[in-house]
Amino acid sequence: MKKVYTCFCTDVIHEGHLNILREAARYGEITVGILSDEAMIKYNRFPTITIEERKGLVEKTGLVAHVVVQKEIMYDKILQEIRPDYVVHGDNWTDGPERAIRDNVLKNLSILGGELIEIPYTYNENVKKIDDTIKERLAMPEFRRKRLKQLLRLCPVVKTIEVHSGLTGLIAEKTVVEHNGELDQFDAMWLSSLCDSTAKGKPDIELVDMSSRLRTIDDIMEVTTKPIVLDGDTGGLIEHFVYNVRTMERMGISAVIIEDKTGLKKNSLFGTEVEQTQDSIENFCNKIRAGKRAQRTEEFMIIARIESLILEKGQEDAMTRARAYVEAGADGIMIHSRKKSPEEIFAFCDAFRAWNQKTPIVVVPTSFNSVTESELQSHGVNIVIYANQLTRSAFPAMQSTAVEILRNHRALEVDSRLMPFKDIIRLIDDM
Repeated sequence: MKKVYTCFCTDVIHEGHLNILREAARYGEITVGILSDEAMIKYNRFPTITIEERKGLVEKTGLVAHVVVQKEIMYDKILQEIRPDYVVHGDNWTDGPERAIRDNVLKNLSILGGELIEIPYTYNENVKKIDDTIKERLAMPEFRRKRLKQLLRLCPVVKTIEVHSGLTGLIAEKTVVEHNGELDQFDAMWLSSLCDSTAKGKPDIELVDMSSRLRTIDDIMEVTTKPIVLDGDTGGLIEHFVYNVRTMERMGISAVIIEDKTGLKKNSLFGTEVEQTQDSIENFCNKIRAGKRAQRTEEFMIIARIESLILEKGQEDAMTRARAYVEAGADGIMIHSRKKSPEEIFAFCDAFRAWNQKTPIVVVPTSFNSVTESELQSHGVNIVIYANQLTRSAFPAMQSTAVEILRNHRALEVDSRLMPFKDIIRLIDDM
């Protein structure tokens, strides 16, 4: 009997999948690959059920002979192992980043002597409703809140991009790239107080209150599913912080990062150029403990941001604080630097990892932006936050457009560098 292979990356079997399986059965004995969690999160939605449950869904159809796990997005290894006569897939991968997967399948089949069979994708209201239901489930607080901890177990580095509106949230949610035969996307979203304040035309001095910031978060959560890491500035008064922790948990935020400074907040990248006061270790540890006591779930994370290198107090002070903050209950440590070289970040990470192998390390490579994620990973970093790049790229583009319109008294000259509005609208899902 001929061998047929198809791969699913779904949490539900609907009529579209059944149609593929029935068509595949015409060609021979079916083996279905279930894409691993690690592979799914590189280009698809985060799984809402376990891989064993996903395998069970396929087995219950009664249409397949074998179910295996496909550990990588590309098909090289699985096709070499199975050596099928046919690969069956929907025809919805001929455009966009997924075309790279199709090209990979064709390349392998040309070597192995197999054939690709493409089935028309099933578009109807029932399928759309099922897809929408999965997305809604992913957006629910109880699912979103725990996702950062799940990602830390699955990803070598959790790639996090700054967002400050529903539209930038959609960019973070839907941007998938193909590079060197691989697909990739961002894992999580960072809601920066700097960028949130800037979008509102306010200075970054904790002037935008938590109620306003939570409205921004709500706008983003309404149209996305990825986990949110919130910039909590100093966390404010301990008495306020504990209430905010419960609010953040209830909303489905995955983590808050609070920095060990007091007084009027000034952006860290000013360093010692402006007066900045670091909190005492005792007081900041009390804030961490109070926040952890206030938690009602195990998934929510409080991450302590250490400003010692920013304030030029050295590695010893940074490590002393890191040890104290972890012992106080911090779920992660963020270390910051405004130097162009990552060397002092590497030195801290190496020292921290020599003392503690498990607690996640977070870095924000704004100043030391030449460093790669793999280099940071090699020094024990778990979360990389691109903290302000979307805001900084949007501002000069908008300002340049405004200048050109004023200069020419018309919009023709800027039209060539504007995205067609229909491309923006495609980001936004119809209800």
